[in-house]
Amino acid sequence: MQNYPPIHFNMQADIQAHLARDPKFAPLIQKLPFPDGPSRNWTVYYGLLESIASQQLSVKAADTIFNRFLKLFPEEYPSAEILVDLSTETLRGVGLSNSKANYMRNVATYFLENDLLDKDWSQHDDEELIKMLSAIKGVGKWTVEMILMFILQRPDVLPVDDLIIRQGMVRLYGLEHLEGKELYQKLHELAEPWRPYRSYACRYLWKWKGAGWE
Repeated sequence: MQNYPPIHFNMQADIQAHLARDPKFAPLIQKLPFPDGPSRNWTVYYGLLESIASQQLSVKAADTIFNRFLKLFPEEYPSAEILVDLSTETLRGVGLSNSKANYMRNVATYFLENDLLDKDWSQHDDEELIKMLSAIKGVGKWTVEMILMFILQRPDVLPVDDLIIRQGMVRLYGLEHLEGKELYQKLHELAEPWRPYRSYACRYLWKWKGAGWE
């Protein structure tokens, strides 16, 4: 597993001060705790498998199925070399659908064929990683963005395809009159001042939702 250092207090203060320059965003900084986490000490490979397993499921159901999946492997780590040869029947036996079984094997195959299991991801920027990993059938842009934010801890990711992020920004900036392409363009425009800490702004929006949009 990969380990990453925590955010230092001085960096936290810098992030808060930077985001608070946005007068609409400043109240969230004042009333919500700093969103330092949750982050996962997982490899990118492991995170992609967990994400696929949990798609469209409750947290409880997803955890149950993924834990059953892990028990298929020695030491409960989903070795890519073993996963590529597991049958659909075996994977369905732990609760995965046909499509999820195929997608998880796709991840294992892609990582083996491209020698990515021990990859140093720091040599690639966010857009390169989104392009690289979303080439795997079953892995979408949003999934890669979550990997960037919570596993690689990239500080400047803006997942506008995330429903809560869109809802939060619409609510915060009064964008109920916009939709479609016009809305997406406006969201990107409003988030520009958050650079280079858009990931943290999004974490604040998730926390705001968790607090009932109060």
